[in-house]
Amino acid sequence: MKDHIFTKKTRIDVPVETLFAWHARNGAINRLTPPWTPLTLISRKGNGIEKGVEVRFKMKTLGVPTIWEAEHVDYKENCYFKDRQTRGPFALWEHDHLFHRDGPNRSIMEDRVRYRLPMGPCSLPFYGHAANELARIFEYRHQVLKYDMEHRIGKIKKQRILISGASGTIGQALVPFLRTCGHEVVRLVRDPSDSDEDALYWDPYKGQLDIEAAGPIDAVISLNGVDISRGKWTDRQKKLIIDSRVMPTRTLVEKMRAMDKPPSVFISSSAIGLYGEGGDAEITEDTPMGRSFISEVCDQWETASLGAARGGIRTIQLRIGVVLTPAGGALERMYLPFSLGLGTRLSHGRQYMSWISMDDALGGILHLLENGRVHGPVNLTAPNPVTNADFTRSLGKVLHRPAFFVMPRAVATALWGDMGRETLLTSARVIPQKLLDSGFYFNHTRLEKALCHLLGRPCSG
Repeated sequence: MKDHIFTKKTRIDVPVETLFAWHARNGAINRLTPPWTPLTLISRKGNGIEKGVEVRFKMKTLGVPTIWEAEHVDYKENCYFKDRQTRGPFALWEHDHLFHRDGPNRSIMEDRVRYRLPMGPCSLPFYGHAANELARIFEYRHQVLKYDMEHRIGKIKKQRILISGASGTIGQALVPFLRTCGHEVVRLVRDPSDSDEDALYWDPYKGQLDIEAAGPIDAVISLNGVDISRGKWTDRQKKLIIDSRVMPTRTLVEKMRAMDKPPSVFISSSAIGLYGEGGDAEITEDTPMGRSFISEVCDQWETASLGAARGGIRTIQLRIGVVLTPAGGALERMYLPFSLGLGTRLSHGRQYMSWISMDDALGGILHLLENGRVHGPVNLTAPNPVTNADFTRSLGKVLHRPAFFVMPRAVATALWGDMGRETLLTSARVIPQKLLDSGFYFNHTRLEKALCHLLGRPCSG
């Protein structure tokens, strides 16, 4: 069978030395992996991208769990490195990462993939699909790489950051993002057998955390909290929802305040659920809390963080909206039914959804780490919330599928009770006023373009 070759080139306005060195950073492969094809690193032998490095990933191919093993087989600093599949879904996979100097402060990134599909001649009908998938993947990779290199790399002050909740949807994206930006990250983990050098054991429910063992810490980010959007809220589940947010926050505050040199900033996650039902009115950080279970949860959550502020630590309550990524959360759950033409509007669809792309959520957190003037509540949402009806139409359009089903309010409340009423049917038209006022630039202000980027789909207009 003939080998097939895919090539993608992009001009990037940084020196070739900077571009090449970035690829050797811990987290680079995760940062460049599209969210619709997530990879989980199982093992690594060697560091960086030099010849002899061996990596092993868990991934999914057409929804089927697959192991991908590769080795780095060639390397020349500031010029190229090459990896080859040793086990995986392809009959042949050789990936050349080529770095071309295009002036003193400009480079050309070229990815060249030589590949063959399995099953010999029987795979011929699938090469068109494979080429389209590679185009989607590398378009995403080059967009992310170009923006990060031109707007973030070399422009930030390195910090040592302690993160709790790093295994969640946001945390899994945030850790490699911060590392490739140049920060050092220490993860708090609940598994005492986790021997990774970047891991520190804690049990927040027992107040167990030797935070001094982490060494000097410049910032702490808390992303703890069980998923509120699955199943009905029984009394037991409500207690778990509260405890999983309040108790880790209290433990972190207590341990930070006891440090000889406390961190300078604490970003404690919260949610826009604090505002409750807002109708069509625009909501900013100055809007009072609502009257619902989630409002009370968020209030207790934020109150638990205030001890850090009283201890002289710049403290931010990060009121997070619907973070869009096919790797988890709401968009992951919607993707399959919408792609099958079963997209569904919720009730009348006039309730506002305050969304934000994962890219902007990560960028917003980075902005808050660096901007010493911002403190207190901060809405982490895009500046243009949409109604549920608009969201339904946009996702259907991006996936080229109809979305004309409607779930009546009575059905949603019968299935999910208070959870359905407060997370699916409540309207919150939230504006990220503090982010806007502090000069944060949003990559994705329009929903359709955000969905196209996150799902690797072409966008019209």
